[in-house]
Amino acid sequence: MARKAKVTIDKNRCKGCELCVNFCPKQVLAMSKEINDKGYFYAQVVNQEACIVCRFCGLMCPDTAIEIAVEEPEKTEVGTNG
Repeated sequence: MARKAKVTIDKNRCKGCELCVNFCPKQVLAMSKEINDKGYFYAQVVNQEACIVCRFCGLMCPDTAIEIAVEEPEKTEVGTNG
């Protein structure tokens, strides 16, 4: 089972550089048409289900505006005969 992630962007820390959008291989992020409190168009999550947990978005963000919470798949116990 694949790992899932929840990508969260602090829109008021984002300065709209688009690095996260450009480096995401699965188009999880896009630029908003709205502006944040600082007057920047900010990145937003548009396709959460497509995230492959590569973390490129968080690594590329110069403003540390992106948080990636990873959900590990549940482990199943293998039964033993005996």
